Amino acid sequence: MAAEPSRRPDAADRFDAIVIGSGFGGSVTACRLAQRGRRVLLLERGQPWPAGSFPRTPRQTARAFWAPRAGEHGLYDVRSFSRLRAVVSSGLGGGSLIYANVMLRKDPATFVDHEHERWPLHYDDLVEGYERVEAMAGATPYPFEHEPYASTPKTRAMLDAARAIGLSGELPPLAIAFAPDAGATPWPGVGLADSGSVHGHGTRSTCRLCGECVIGCQFGAKNTLDYTYLRTARDAGATIRTCCEAVELHRDDDGWVVTYRQHLAARAGHPEHLLDPVPRSPRHVGAPQVVLAAGTLGSTALLLRNRASLPGLSPMLGRRFSANGDLLMFVRGADRRLDPSHGPTITASIRARDRASPSGRGFFLQDAGAPAASEWLWHGLDVPGDAWRLRSALWRRLGRRVRGRSQPQLGALLAAGLGSGRSSSAMLPLLGMGRDIPDGRLTLRGDSLDLSWREVPSRAFFEGLEDGGRRVGRALGGRAHRPLGRLARLVTVHPLGGCPMGATAVDGVVDPWGAVHGAPGLWVADGSVMPGPVGANPSLTIAALAERSADAIAPPP
Repeated sequence: MAAEPSRRPDAADRFDAIVIGSGFGGSVTACRLAQRGRRVLLLERGQPWPAGSFPRTPRQTARAFWAPRAGEHGLYDVRSFSRLRAVVSSGLGGGSLIYANVMLRKDPATFVDHEHERWPLHYDDLVEGYERVEAMAGATPYPFEHEPYASTPKTRAMLDAARAIGLSGELPPLAIAFAPDAGATPWPGVGLADSGSVHGHGTRSTCRLCGECVIGCQFGAKNTLDYTYLRTARDAGATIRTCCEAVELHRDDDGWVVTYRQHLAARAGHPEHLLDPVPRSPRHVGAPQVVLAAGTLGSTALLLRNRASLPGLSPMLGRRFSANGDLLMFVRGADRRLDPSHGPTITASIRARDRASPSGRGFFLQDAGAPAASEWLWHGLDVPGDAWRLRSALWRRLGRRVRGRSQPQLGALLAAGLGSGRSSSAMLPLLGMGRDIPDGRLTLRGDSLDLSWREVPSRAFFEGLEDGGRRVGRALGGRAHRPLGRLARLVTVHPLGGCPMGATAVDGVVDPWGAVHGAPGLWVADGSVMPGPVGANPSLTIAALAERSADAIAPPP
């Protein structure tokens, strides 16, 4: 059906390919298509977030959430469903802005085909994509053999705990700059010679071990997508428009038409080359190829809302949702210093393969460090004991004063008031993830995305994961627990599925290359195409799949 005249894109707004979203799928496809001579438009609903712009104060953080109807266009998109919460990102660079940098491959043995998850490809199909992404991201393990990195207590603790409980401990590859250039000795806070990004030139330095990875790196030490794929995409000629949210998708005589609304209030202060040159809304753009890469929640919602104009979509749309087994636990009362704020968010990983997991479905446990400010919150648990010690110190000082032996120094008194800091230094967040059962379903309730998901089918998996966390806690001389136990809803930072891949439309929404069944020229390249959990941190696998999709859309020379 031909588009209405008012919705026909002008010639200047027609491209060879339109990519919706700038996370690990969208950045990769935009980059590779642009490098292969395609005229590419990338649309991102969120704002640019260059180094130094991330929120830190309470006032800044209060404005840092994604809630456009309330006039907020921030970085953190927090969703609350009936039995699960999800935290994703909104900004140029997608999840790379607030992820923990881990670049782990999906275990070859988990590309399974059974009733719970059907993977229509194998590990070997992704090896080339894995290698490309690892090279672009500069993935390297935490340099624990060098000082001052060797003095990171939580890293040593995780490796010791892995040995104590008989599981595999490793230093996973991280997309972080630890050294100023290849072959140089790693050292914190050293300026990087190449400081360019998609935002323009700026100042970057190597990792400063501040634990702030998941709230945005102020120093540019993370090799986020704006420093890698997005920068390369723009250098190759891709057009990038931020503050532009795709809302409608339909076909016309020339291919696909994407309608997007601009968040005009969020445009202020951003570089012109990252904005639509026409500040009005809505806008219509066209291309023969469209790549949906708005993330599990974004891409699935866009297809659900436009299903009437896409009659050939698979009945699997919205299905096989997985939380990637995400579970947050806390180790408390360890018999050693853990100092969770020292180092990157994640430095070490404990792996339980399927055969080592009580449920038969493998999992990972990783040190989930946090910024130093969080340690002050935990320090509050020491207040009762510290107050008693302070009372005793005050009495001693008063006694000396009565005896005429008063001393002007207050150091001992202040030290007594602050106490030992044991609660904050002997605790460690543990991030668990793994192979839960992907039986959730995303639907629309009115215009809002809804999720039908239960923990019960995956209970054996989560119980095994919790048991692994408790074993780690005991190995460190403390106790690991899940906040509020099962009374609290789980929180996922790795939502997957909704547009699962399958060999046919009966099995999935897209084929093994990301092409949408029944909609020629439409592709999906993000976490929504997963027919089951990745198990490991999924960013690398999402990007590797996007490399594969790009090769199918525009084969390399």
